Amino acid sequence: MGSDHSPPPSNTNSNDVNSDPEALARVSSGPPYSAFPKWTRRFIVGMTAVGGVVSPMTANIYFPALNPIAADLGVSISLINLTLTTYMIFQAIAPTIFGDFGDKAGRRPAFVISFLIYVAANLGLALQRNYAALLVLRMLQSAGSSGTLALCFAVIADISVSSERGKYMGILLAGINVGPSLSPVLGGILAEYLGWQAIFWFCLIFSGAWLIVFALAVPETCRNVVGNGSVPATGWNMTVIDYVRSRRHPAQHDTQQTVSKPPLRFPNPFNVLKAVLQKDLALVYLYGTLAYLVFILIVATLSTEFAAIYGYNDLIIGLCYLPYGLGCCSAAVFQGYALDWNYRRIARSIGMTIDRRRGDDMSKFPIEKARLQPVIPILIAGIASTICYGWVLQAKTHVAAPLVLLYIVGFMVVDLYPEAPATAIAANNLVRCLFGAGGTAVIEPMLRSMGRGWTYTFWALVLVVFSPMLYILARIGPRCREERRLKMIEDSSSTSSSSRSVEE
Repeated sequence: MGSDHSPPPSNTNSNDVNSDPEALARVSSGPPYSAFPKWTRRFIVGMTAVGGVVSPMTANIYFPALNPIAADLGVSISLINLTLTTYMIFQAIAPTIFGDFGDKAGRRPAFVISFLIYVAANLGLALQRNYAALLVLRMLQSAGSSGTLALCFAVIADISVSSERGKYMGILLAGINVGPSLSPVLGGILAEYLGWQAIFWFCLIFSGAWLIVFALAVPETCRNVVGNGSVPATGWNMTVIDYVRSRRHPAQHDTQQTVSKPPLRFPNPFNVLKAVLQKDLALVYLYGTLAYLVFILIVATLSTEFAAIYGYNDLIIGLCYLPYGLGCCSAAVFQGYALDWNYRRIARSIGMTIDRRRGDDMSKFPIEKARLQPVIPILIAGIASTICYGWVLQAKTHVAAPLVLLYIVGFMVVDLYPEAPATAIAANNLVRCLFGAGGTAVIEPMLRSMGRGWTYTFWALVLVVFSPMLYILARIGPRCREERRLKMIEDSSSTSSSSRSVEE
């Protein structure tokens, strides 16, 4: 939840300026936070949102095919379920590698490598005919698809200032939430009418088409590589179009400025521990993980519960995921705009001038308060709707009741993502996957022993019990951010002094 890493804008007490947040961008001078034109930023966000669909789509499109795959390969369902466990393990690990790599080498190389791995894995999965190949290739598929999530959030941080980041995050989350809602339906249709292999052919074609467009036209955004976007990319950070242009006009390309990049090294997955051990980020990760856990437990039990209560087949059950997915997508977009609105409101209340050109100085701005306030009413409604959902299932009411509540739950239960680079997002993913694996292991025994009503009530009350963490976050967050900022300045000064000593 740090700064936009730009010079602080000058504050003003002018009522005329602060009363018109849309005009605040005009008060600043100097280089913009992002040099990309508005339509280029929109194109980047759109492509990133589509790319973000891949990981959740891959995890969920596979579910309807579990029984036919087990039958074709002649193995038990328990062995097929093992492919789900190994998938989640790699889903937790892969972003820690690709996130660190993307922060150092750039987003484009990390995206291209992860998608090439994913395409190759899907080709193998579509052609394989034995269990060992399925198990190994599912791990590879998970590594390729899951690595993209941390990169997607990092791209948004690269190109958007804090005052506008909410709407871009909302668009990205809406794209990501399409996966869990539509992919079970799509997987059921493909498995039913074309065979389970068609699922992997579809994933290959979808990701391959995205990769072609990305390689051709999506520019590098990593600020360690291209700064604010005004520094031309070189080497493997260039788009194919830019590479062709540089070959046609080599003299012009050679005279363009470059940015000093850190030396490339092998990605260190343990860098995520630095983020996890930060006190304020740990609170965000933990409470966001609990909210995510409620999300994943509802999704994981929907098919079995609706089959047991209403006797639906796989295709109809797949359609029942749609209200939940629609709620998630609606919430993501709504929350994005709500976060930006609240940011502007708090800026006006403290007399701060919003600088949409260069970004704001976060050292004196209560960003935790700005981000948490819109979440609180949503969270309260989400807890209430989760409890109602459990008791509606317990009462075996008409299917319309749980479907409406699924929409409300999906709308309300949204992740609390911190504004952080790829490595920090990877840390968030690691914590969520570990909790998710544990939660899915205990939910079925809980449903059998406690019943549907009390099971979902229990998980909703877990959110209530841990909710004071949000208050603690708002209190200690500014101090933690200031400590990190001072440490970065100290480390930078030490590095500069060491460099001068070596030169002398």
